[in-house]
Amino acid sequence: MTRDAVIVSTARTPIGKAFRGAFNATHPQVMGSHVVKHAVERAGIEPGEIEDVVFGCGVAEGPAGFNIARASAIRAGVPVTAGGMVVSRHCASGLQAIAVAARMVAMEGT
Repeated sequence: MTRDAVIVSTARTPIGKAFRGAFNATHPQVMGSHVVKHAVERAGIEPGEIEDVVFGCGVAEGPAGFNIARASAIRAGVPVTAGGMVVSRHCASGLQAIAVAARMVAMEGT
């Protein structure tokens, strides 16, 4: 038996021109932590309720490396007991991350 997966909150980082945008010197963990913090607040849940964080990241190398999902979540106040996963496809990473997270929810306990 599967469960339905629903989106209860969203947040994302801004898109800008690489190397020239207003956020080009902002560390990815800082931007990622804002995403996690605001998505959690909008959902109306406590950070301790989160079991896993799934990020789509087009370029998960360099400063965004070393599991940017988990690092951002911890920086946003999510406990260290939560896992983190990064989906990096260079194209449609965010969409694939949503699909992966939905499958994780739908198939939990099966």
